[in-house]
Amino acid sequence: MIRLLIVDDQASVRSGLARILCEREGFQVVGECADGSEVPGALAAAPADVVIMDLRMRQVDGVEATRRLRRVPDAPPILALTTFDDDELLAAALRAGVAGYILKHNSAEELIRAVWAVAAGSGYLDIAVTGRVLADYRKRPAGPSGSPEELSKRERDVLRSIANGQTNAEIAQALEISEVTVKSHVGRIFSKLGLRDRSAAIVYAFDHGIVAPSGVTIGNSASIQDDASTGEAPGGLRFSVLGPLRAWSSGAPLNLGPVRQQAFLTALLLRPDVPVSKAELLSGMWGLEPPGTGADVLPRYAYLVRESLRAGQAGRDAAIVSDRCGYRFVSQGVELDTTRLARLSAEARLAQQAGDPEAAVQACDSALDLFYGEPLAGIPGPYAEGQRRRLAERRLALSQQRAELQLTLGRAVEALGDLTALMAGYPHSEPLAGLLMRAYDRCGRTADALAVFRRLRDRLADDLGIEPGDPVQRLYRRLLGGSA
Repeated sequence: MIRLLIVDDQASVRSGLARILCEREGFQVVGECADGSEVPGALAAAPADVVIMDLRMRQVDGVEATRRLRRVPDAPPILALTTFDDDELLAAALRAGVAGYILKHNSAEELIRAVWAVAAGSGYLDIAVTGRVLADYRKRPAGPSGSPEELSKRERDVLRSIANGQTNAEIAQALEISEVTVKSHVGRIFSKLGLRDRSAAIVYAFDHGIVAPSGVTIGNSASIQDDASTGEAPGGLRFSVLGPLRAWSSGAPLNLGPVRQQAFLTALLLRPDVPVSKAELLSGMWGLEPPGTGADVLPRYAYLVRESLRAGQAGRDAAIVSDRCGYRFVSQGVELDTTRLARLSAEARLAQQAGDPEAAVQACDSALDLFYGEPLAGIPGPYAEGQRRRLAERRLALSQQRAELQLTLGRAVEALGDLTALMAGYPHSEPLAGLLMRAYDRCGRTADALAVFRRLRDRLADDLGIEPGDPVQRLYRRLLGGSA
């Protein structure tokens, strides 16, 4: 249940917001305020998980109220809600510390998405202002990336948990701290390391050795090794998620049932040995539209998944167990393909750092070969979608690393083919465009390299209203001058 405090100087707006939110399961309005000055007292009387804050109020406005609240330890995140699409107001709200910014003309569904995002620690920006925020960000001089040494021990623990795919709630439970404290750590990590989001944090953690392969191995450790002949774990259960979800028991493929049943399995499989609450499962499988029966439907899914995984292994202990905290996937004797992906990614990074680009390319090739389609293809629900994006980012990072290594080895023609295909899937990617421009230039096709930049510039302007960043702009000018 997400507890909400609504702050707006118009009673009709407050009642309308309360009605919209209370009609949806999972929300509870615990208080209302007509001015920013009333917020501390309201939170003292009834703690909230999210504050929905109007920015224009007569006495203490939303910006000042946010600034004051952010000084309070364990203060809840703030979602700014305003009628005014104003750059100065937006900048002031972001500097004050709001976690989300949404305009009042949006639909109820969009407001609910914003509240969920802020409550989950992810943040939210209205699509109407995102392009301008990006354009402003691009104009700022880039600072050096932070070093892992700048992180405290607890911050490294949090970053390691993020890289392992854990939510803020799971991190809080594992480290025995509050979710608000986790969110504070996440904010400091992003600030110190110059990271923009959790996807960037995951890539950073793997690339800097904060998460070693053993840190993400499914099961109790490094005791699960690849089997040269079958690739199977000792216990006989093997899962692949780097394409449509698949499973094998003692070498025989398993029927995992309908996609919603697979969504239940996915929500537990990718968080091994971590209790997942019924509320988290409902949210992860159905989002804002859970079934009318609510959590009563979950035992049925648990039973069906247990039966699917027991097929061909009579007497095997249940892989899905339940307790007072929810449901948990027991990972003992289980192999997952993302374990091998993590190991090969680490091998590629270490080989590149050691000055062995050939070995690094081979490791990248082996890692990319593990993908056999869109990760978790066809599985519904917000949790599967989040994991799908995370794994797609990992695949893209490996592809970019491989292309960079190919250019280092003088294999521009080979890199050219890979990069052309990648750009078709990621037409707004400036790093990919830069690599493709370099590949064309090294093949003696400078005109094509310049055309790549022009297409990127037009696409960014038409779709996002922004200009390409400085690195690709500088490369374009060097190519115009006859050197890259």
